[in-house]
Amino acid sequence: MSESSRAVGFIWRIMRWLNPYLERRFRSGGKPGQFVLLLTTKGRKTGRDHITPLQYELVDNAYFVASARGPDADWYQNILVNPGVEVEIEGKSFLAKAEGITDAQEIADFVELRLRKRPRMIGTMLRLEGLPANFTREELETFAGKKALVVIRPTEEVEQA
Repeated sequence: MSESSRAVGFIWRIMRWLNPYLERRFRSGGKPGQFVLLLTTKGRKTGRDHITPLQYELVDNAYFVASARGPDADWYQNILVNPGVEVEIEGKSFLAKAEGITDAQEIADFVELRLRKRPRMIGTMLRLEGLPANFTREELETFAGKKALVVIRPTEEVEQA
């Protein structure tokens, strides 16, 4: 196992442990960060609600979230079975429809958008994932082919938190 693979695995274990803490902090009025939303999906097997804090980008009135773990992430698999989700951002909740995207070119376009908006954060994340500092579009698309992206479009407002 490569050094970057071990680092990425370690980061995902930490995030899985931190998610409940981030959710509690978010709900108690703490700020989880200006780029984080809470996504509630229905479990594909249990039907129970699952809440996942995720980084997002707002583009043309749609919220984009990427699955760094790719299409195997539980929240992504839940969306494929039940695209009806609830989103909470900045004290507002709304119902939405989520659509999974696995096209490497579309995901690479999204990564480039995030890199332009947040070069330090996204650049660091990409290097941790094993991409060189000056990657090519071809390297980015190869990387993106292992990831998944979700576009979330609001359908109605639920409540003010």
